[in-house]
This record gives sequence, structure tokens and C-alpha cells, in this order.
Amino acid sequence: MNKIGLTLGKYAPLHKGHQYVIETALKEMDELFVIIYDTPLISIPLSVRAGWIKTLYPKVKVIEARNSPSENMPLAEYEKAEEEFIKKLLNGQPITHFYCSEYYGGHISRALNAVDRRVDENRETVPIAATKIRENLFGNRQFISEVVYRDLIQKIVFMGAPSTGKTTLASALAKDLNTVWMPEYGREYWTEHQVNRRIGLEEFITIAKTHMEREDSLIMEANKYFFVDTNAITTYMFSLDYHGKALPEMSQLARQCQSRYDLFFLCEDDIPYDDTWDRSGEQKRGVFHRQIIADLEKRQIPFIRLRGSLKQRMDAVKSYLRTEPLFHKE
Repeated sequence: MNKIGLTLGKYAPLHKGHQYVIETALKEMDELFVIIYDTPLISIPLSVRAGWIKTLYPKVKVIEARNSPSENMPLAEYEKAEEEFIKKLLNGQPITHFYCSEYYGGHISRALNAVDRRVDENRETVPIAATKIRENLFGNRQFISEVVYRDLIQKIVFMGAPSTGKTTLASALAKDLNTVWMPEYGREYWTEHQVNRRIGLEEFITIAKTHMEREDSLIMEANKYFFVDTNAITTYMFSLDYHGKALPEMSQLARQCQSRYDLFFLCEDDIPYDDTWDRSGEQKRGVFHRQIIADLEKRQIPFIRLRGSLKQRMDAVKSYLRTEPLFHKE
């Protein structure tokens, strides 16, 4: 007889304590189902939270549970309603073992005629609970997978031609909001590898990939917000500018950026031009700036224009940052 496990939760957010329960069940069971409840405790959509589990554990069968019973009813009524709700979700699927680290393992396992398998109930192996993470996400980030943490951070990218204030703005906002920012890797690479102020077609792919890799690593140090100075769309535009074309892989990397960030800001060219040796002049700044705007519009990427002084731009960005809190009061 196959051993079929079940565990469930809100996963608001999914943390390494939840993962320990899932991983224990995967080791012991032939099949594992995970029910994930919708909840007002977190602003991350149910489908995204389900995606965390699917990404980390492809063998798990994930059931997204909407319209679950209200926890505001008396306990006995709630337990009965939850049991019936779970049975309906399973639609006749037999369960041999119910996994959890909470008190409700007793009544749910009895309702399913399953073994009550408690895992790390005293939080000795993984000393964390979702309530602690909701109280201090940044301070407890070591208990959160990178796959999850990336979705809990608001990612903001600054676009615009050279010398439009992107670097200054990203750096200043990161300092002001006690977080980190991602410098433009393309400028670093170009400075080290340019020959007669040029780089090869394939090198733009290297720039885009390395920039993304550095983003993925650095975001684990971010506190609520992560500011990024340009992205692969800009690299794609530079490829067109240098060579009149972009390789297919470079085009694909640029497309990935269309959904990679939560907010796009365009730094306007209304500030004095900083004529450094690695730039091509104020007139070229204007041309390139218009090309970037046209590309963003073609991709149908919503973006917010930033004008004025550094303070004015910072104030504008902060007014657009996540207005809805990531976590809500219980």
C-alpha cells in the first residue's frame, strides 16, 4: 500500500520550519499533497505562494484552497468546518499520514483516518514561526529560502540614458531606507574590457547575465526594498546602439526583465550632463533617452517619470513604494 502524506498551511510566508515538515514527509511518503490556504495575513497572492512550493518541491501535489472556513467561529465549529473543507478539496483522495507541527494534527488526522505525524512540534530543529517572520522579516531572513525572499522584497529599477541620475538616486534611496542597491554592472564591465570604447556583441550577454546573477545574490541582503541601477533592457539597447542588432539570447534576457521588477522608474534627462570620459556627449544622451522610452512603451511596461532635484526624485519614489503592507495584523 502506498504511503500518501498531507500537510497544509497558510505559508505566510513559507519558511524553513515549513520546509522541514515538507522535506520530512517527502522522505517518508510515496506521495505528498500540500494544501495552501488563502489568507489576509499576507499581500502575496495565493498563486505566488503556491509557486514557492512547486518550485522548491516539484514532486509535491499542491492544492490551492480558496474560501476556507473563517477562524472567527467557535473552535469546535471551526474544526468541523475545516475537516469537511479538507475532505472536499481532496475529493476522495485517501491520505495515510497527516504531517504538521501544530495542535490541529490531532483532529485533522482523525477526520482523515490518517497517522498523526508531528514534526518538530517544539521548534527545536528549526526555531522559527511565521509570526516572528511577519514581525521582523529582515532580521529573520536566514529562515527564508531565496526563492521566497525575492518575492517578499519590492524590486525597483531605474531606467534612463547615461547621466540621468540613476546611480545617485539608487544609492541615496538605499542609504535612506536602510537597504541595498545593485550598481550597473555594464559600466563596470565596459570600463575593464572596452577596446577603443567598444565591446563585442557576445559581451552584452555576459553583462546581462552577470547583472542578473548579482541581483539574485544581493537581494538576500535587502530590507523591504531593493533598488536596481538599469537592467538587461538597457543592455539590449546598448547592443543595438553599438552593433545595430542584439543576439537572440540578449533579446530573451531583456524580455525576462519585463516581469522581473515591481516598479520601473524613468530618470528624465532634465539634470546637467556629467561629461565623463566614458560617455558620448549630451546630444547622444537625448537620443538614447528617447530610444529607451520608445522601447519601454513598445514592451508595454508601465513606468513612472522622475524629474527635478535628487530630493524631489527621492520623495516621488517613496510615495510610490508599497502602499499596502506586506504583512497584516492577525
